[in-house]
Amino acid sequence: MKLSIVIVNYNVGYFLEQCLHSVYKALQHNNGDIKVSAEVFVVDNASVDNSCELVRKKFPQVRLIANPDNLGFSRANNQAMLLSKGEYVLLLNPDTVVEEDTFEKVIRFMDEHPEAGGLGVKMIDGKGKFLPESKRGLPTPAVAFYKIFGISRIFPKSRRFGRYHMGYLDNDTTNEVEILAGCFMLMRKTVLDRIGLLDEAFFMYGEDIDLSWRIIKSGYKNYYFPETRIIHYKGESTKKSSINYVFVFYKAMVIFAKKHFSEKHARLFSFLINCAIWLRASAAIFNRFLHKTILPLTDAIFVGGGLFLLTHYYEIYAGKNYPVKLISVALPVYTLVWLVGVFFSGGYDKPLRLLRILQGLVIATGIILAGYALLPKASQFSRIIILLGAAWASVYYGLSRFLLHLSKPESYRLGPATNRRFIIIGFPDEAQRVADLLTQTLNSPTLIGVVHPEKNQKQEGFIGHIGQLKEITEIYRIDELVFCARDLSAQQIIGQMSVIENKRLDFKIAPPESLYIIGSNSIETSGDLYVLDINSIRKPKNQRNKRMLDGVVALILLLLLPVSIWPVNRKGGFIRNIFQVLIGKKSWIGYGKITASTNPRLPRIKPGVLSPLHALRQKEQPNEVIHKLNVVYAKDYQVRNDVKMIWKGFRHLGE
Repeated sequence: MKLSIVIVNYNVGYFLEQCLHSVYKALQHNNGDIKVSAEVFVVDNASVDNSCELVRKKFPQVRLIANPDNLGFSRANNQAMLLSKGEYVLLLNPDTVVEEDTFEKVIRFMDEHPEAGGLGVKMIDGKGKFLPESKRGLPTPAVAFYKIFGISRIFPKSRRFGRYHMGYLDNDTTNEVEILAGCFMLMRKTVLDRIGLLDEAFFMYGEDIDLSWRIIKSGYKNYYFPETRIIHYKGESTKKSSINYVFVFYKAMVIFAKKHFSEKHARLFSFLINCAIWLRASAAIFNRFLHKTILPLTDAIFVGGGLFLLTHYYEIYAGKNYPVKLISVALPVYTLVWLVGVFFSGGYDKPLRLLRILQGLVIATGIILAGYALLPKASQFSRIIILLGAAWASVYYGLSRFLLHLSKPESYRLGPATNRRFIIIGFPDEAQRVADLLTQTLNSPTLIGVVHPEKNQKQEGFIGHIGQLKEITEIYRIDELVFCARDLSAQQIIGQMSVIENKRLDFKIAPPESLYIIGSNSIETSGDLYVLDINSIRKPKNQRNKRMLDGVVALILLLLLPVSIWPVNRKGGFIRNIFQVLIGKKSWIGYGKITASTNPRLPRIKPGVLSPLHALRQKEQPNEVIHKLNVVYAKDYQVRNDVKMIWKGFRHLGE
């Protein structure tokens, strides 16, 4: 046997399905004959997303190892490598797509270069952009310093400063490298027998660096081989902007340093890494905070500052002198109420809607005036100031949002949400299946047309052929291209992604006979995943309304506890559920429970005390019925439906 392919999966079954489709296309000729003799292992680290069932059903030829616990990347790979029989072993991530000739080319290269112990290939991300980690250097203390403190980013082509990603090497030329990426790591089995497998001290990250360096230390070479390419969606199961990633990755670097560097260098490396951990973690926290609060903070400064100026000039104009203590309390409170009103009306949701902002300001002004009327005479400030402040807030929000729209239309676009414009590349039957999936998934997608997957084909029903794709995307102002993987080779898809340079354009791949359409826009997202269960319930407005309803209902039930507890069956559980909902551990309404073998991927929400089943007043239903109820609940979420379910299932609130 020539090749053993090992794929470790953890809760990314939708990517795994696409990966396996591409793997078997690369192993077989179109007529079904074997192109490369190989075995494929999938090691599942206790996924809960139906991954194992998917593999058993759709890929029975795979050698599946289903672990009851998450053993980590190194140990899981080692499980399969110990059983492997191939001349070469390939470690492959599930969030990858390989070209049809990938295995043939890399094996031929290894056969022709007996000095090669390991090999990596050219990688692009889900936007078609070259991934610099395709070729890396050893992270010595100096290299790590340049990387950690951003010097390598300033001088990426420098042999000294850009060594981490070896930016001085041509992206399209085969070269020796030091470190291979663990997402595609081809190794000679005889070398592994000599140097050992992955070091299980690395739970996640760093194990590829360690093994790559051990290959070189044993006298073999590692190569970067760009004559074939893969898509790597990169970080789908672990968000690389997260604080957890920072700690796990950099601590793995410390383990590597202690293992391979001298004590002096290891101490220096550890010091640099610990500096990096706190710098990156602090930056991650600050950036996340700043990203979410910069606009509301700016609004608070301008609305509050304008209110103070208005009060000052009104005092001069009207000849009044308001108490300083009253002003210092009242004006910040007014500002806060207006901001909260705008927030809960959806004024900070995207795209920006001035009507929502105005609605929030009107409601907030009404609340301020009502509260003002209830205050004792000595604490009352001035209705005129409230009305002038509301007028100023309206002017400010309108002007600021218009300026944001002009300066950053991609982030702060005014007006109603516009439907994204799609093109599907594929033959009519598969294109129709994908179009139906998009229609069921998105609210009124704008499908411009279908592009023929073969060049220079002019047929009725197509708006053009794949050779005209770049021009078509520009003429029709397309937002997303959806490639039918059944009708196009991975080479064609990757080729088009690499050629079409359009930052606004997103690429998606629809695996054959799948409910998923997969894409990835950046390292910080999990990729746009279109499935039949729509994300209506995950919209910011619906999440906000659902959480508010949970809190209000929990508070009412708590205040009326002597009365509200009597109709409930399990009174102790009722009290416990009230507090769990208040602290955000539970919601009053969640999905109906369904067996793992038929549980589809649904938008994630908090576990519920009740479920849509309680609307039927029947707790026992077939899985198919529960599934449909869950999908409808996720797709068409409305607060009033939650209220009805709580009312109908009131006596079950203690479960």
